Amino acid sequence: MYDVPDKHSREQRHHDRETELITHLAADFIARHSNNTSLITALRTVLSSRGDYATVFVSVFPDTMTKTALEFLNRNVGEFREYVKANSRMRDLPRVEFALDYGEENRRRLDELSKG
Repeated sequence: MYDVPDKHSREQRHHDRETELITHLAADFIARHSNNTSLITALRTVLSSRGDYATVFVSVFPDTMTKTALEFLNRNVGEFREYVKANSRMRDLPRVEFALDYGEENRRRLDELSKG
């Protein structure tokens, strides 16, 4: 779905820095704006090759709060973009969406099964 630039190019390093910055800012935004009824962790970001779309993958604990947490994040995506604008020097802000990281959820489930 996403076409990523060459691994060692200047564009790739820039792409990686923007990806890490968005993840870091998402974690900070969540810490500042969530109501702490659940633990929401920004794990990673996938940024399109042109930098115009970003998906921030999160994990939520407890699992019963997943739907509520994702609704909160996606409802406040405009406020998050303003936060990124105020706290970074990115020229073009990507359209952002938040999604559950099923890889992390599956890893936790495997840990539970291996202990049991």
